[in-house]
Amino acid sequence: MRWNLPNILTLLRIGAIPLFIIAFYLPVGWSSLAATVLFAAAAVTDWLDGFLARRWGQSSAFGAFLDPVADKLMVAAALVLLVEANPTPYPGILVGIAAVVIIGREIAISALREWMAEIGERASVAVSWMGKLKTGVQMVAILLLLYEEPLWGLPSLHLGFWLLYVAAGLTLWSMIVYLRAAWPIFMRNERG
Repeated sequence: MRWNLPNILTLLRIGAIPLFIIAFYLPVGWSSLAATVLFAAAAVTDWLDGFLARRWGQSSAFGAFLDPVADKLMVAAALVLLVEANPTPYPGILVGIAAVVIIGREIAISALREWMAEIGERASVAVSWMGKLKTGVQMVAILLLLYEEPLWGLPSLHLGFWLLYVAAGLTLWSMIVYLRAAWPIFMRNERG
């Protein structure tokens, strides 16, 4: 493993997950702000480590493996906390469904990419613009839901719920895009 700044940022993102959870549950008035700041820092370093790895020519197999793991762990942790924080039928049920859709899609697409890599077809399920849009909407939704307080006069909590539902819809759409790209390969391998 190469110790470089992009890989260190990725490892710090994973290490920040317990701190994020602790901040979320702190019995103080600023806990939601602390959790929001930690999640925002993780989102920024998710972008930054990839940018730096490409810019400085420091891409590595370890970084390529660990970066998406770190991202998915932080998002899954945030979604689990948000589901637990919303136990009432509304919005709890919808938050729970959105969380299962988002986490389930990540598991399914990770398995699809692994299988496609095994048969030498990894490029067929490369990250698409739809996946990037989904990630962006999902990150903003989670940030708003973590923060909870009105922001610039906007009801961040309600806006966060709606963006989370949009993110779940984009998640399903992007999964369909990936599965459609892989479908001919599935069929070819079934016949072969």
